[in-house]
Amino acid sequence: MLRLFFGRRLLVVSLLACAAFAIASPASAQTGSVKGKVVDGAAKPIDKAAVVIEYADGINRKYDVKTNKKGEFIQIGLQPGSYKVTASFEALGSQTFTVRIRLGDPAVVNFVLGGGAAGAPGISKEEAAKAVALKKAFDDGVAASKAGNFDEAIAKFTEAVGLVPSCYDCYYNIGYAQSQKKEYDLAEAAFNKAIELKPTYVDAYNGLATVYNAQKKFDKAGEMGAKAAELAAASGAAPGGSGGVDAEYNQGVIHWNAGQIADAKQHFLKVIELKPDHADAHYQLGMALLNEGKMPEAAAMFEKYLQLAPEGQFAAVAKSILTQIKK
Repeated sequence: MLRLFFGRRLLVVSLLACAAFAIASPASAQTGSVKGKVVDGAAKPIDKAAVVIEYADGINRKYDVKTNKKGEFIQIGLQPGSYKVTASFEALGSQTFTVRIRLGDPAVVNFVLGGGAAGAPGISKEEAAKAVALKKAFDDGVAASKAGNFDEAIAKFTEAVGLVPSCYDCYYNIGYAQSQKKEYDLAEAAFNKAIELKPTYVDAYNGLATVYNAQKKFDKAGEMGAKAAELAAASGAAPGGSGGVDAEYNQGVIHWNAGQIADAKQHFLKVIELKPDHADAHYQLGMALLNEGKMPEAAAMFEKYLQLAPEGQFAAVAKSILTQIKK
């Protein structure tokens, strides 16, 4: 009986330890912020304009703020991701932009109500038209990417780049779409372009780590993951901020896929220290403990994972392993 249990446990470990895990998606995010200014068509600040900030990445989060006498507003404590930011004021109407919030410096969104274009009162009609076209192309790209229409997303973000060649967010989104298509060389080039335009772009480094991990270039993946972690820490974000947590988790995944289980374990432990409710880190730590033959400790991790994510991506495997451990 003991031999049979031991053999079955090794079979589970050998099958799963050989499987490459996916790196966490870049762009996650809990300590970002957005600020800006709302003025009228004559460039005069608007006091008490309403600003609505809505999370656009699948979770219903909404923040309402008002501008001060200088027309300024700020909202902190935002999970990084895509947001729809709308400013409005009585008879002057409203204006909406989609922005990407990340760790570090606040995203800046400026509004002109009742005439003109955001961030630049009195600009030419041509520039105003370009701003409108850029927003539409970018928003259409985001919508296409969310729908899984990656060819269309690439086309839209490429259109946006044609309007504003310095749009590093556009290149990041192109890289993301191409990585979903497994066009890794093209994705690598796009992420590198985003980094060229913004050297501190944590999400782009995480994107490169994902690309290299998928190609089993674990040394390069490790380098990019380490750089992402370094930049996330240097941004001044809280230790438990998702940028740093994701980078730490990705490092664990990279070490795991390279067969460096002991190193992977340390990263998963660190993730749980920074974010105790990180479900996948509990699962991965359980796998590492399973490989060490520490059955009770592994079982505790799998149970915690199921508590945190009862319908999570590893739920079926965790339940199966727990059944075997408890026999």
